[in-house]
Amino acid sequence: MSSLDGLGVALVTPFHRGKVDFQALGRVIDHVLSGPVDFLVSLGTTGETATLSLEEATQVVRFTVEHTASRKPVVCGLFAGNNTQALVDLMSRFDFSGITALLSASPAYNKPPQEGIYQHYMALAETSPLPIIIYNVPGRTASNLTAETTLRLAHGSSKFIGIKEASPDLMQGMKVLKHRPESFKVWSGDDPSSLSLLAAGADGVISVIGNALPQAAGSMVRAAPKTILHEPDITITGFSISMNGST
Repeated sequence: MSSLDGLGVALVTPFHRGKVDFQALGRVIDHVLSGPVDFLVSLGTTGETATLSLEEATQVVRFTVEHTASRKPVVCGLFAGNNTQALVDLMSRFDFSGITALLSASPAYNKPPQEGIYQHYMALAETSPLPIIIYNVPGRTASNLTAETTLRLAHGSSKFIGIKEASPDLMQGMKVLKHRPESFKVWSGDDPSSLSLLAAGADGVISVIGNALPQAAGSMVRAAPKTILHEPDITITGFSISMNGST
């Protein structure tokens, strides 16, 4: 999954007179791929997934895969919801061709406890034919996936390859970074705080602003101080901060 390091862009879904505007979606994809972008996310929250019919969602995914034409990996964010069994059933009949991984947000509205969220994700892991990126976005789901539950999932199934962490609590993201398995990735899911999480050792960003500014967003991610990732050795002397020997 090294192909998913760096910048992923959660694509918008353009509309015209109440219908998905596929011509405009194609232009969005081409614009995003004009920058240093590493992968695309189709049907994330930004893609209006919650308000699309299954037919529309399927058409959007297939169009995105075909229009991208293997230029970059495509991650599918369709498999999020509060009906676990319905998601399992959808997984059993969905066409995953051309898709590299899935992005799955925690159940919304129900506000399940941590054990409920854990069991929800484990049920998806048992069914999914593809790797899964966990998505913690408490501002939309009304529940927070704690660092402890994230780490439990990371160690509980190899199907989970990482988390898109959109919690406003940077300490939570840093705890996951410190204790995660070596192969488990962390992407910032919050544009305003993404630089901070990158500086703490995150593997990349799944961005919204990248739809408009792919060059700037990609350049920021590539400029992340790779030499100080993963538990930097920081010392403070007077007004100078030294990180791994650099001041």
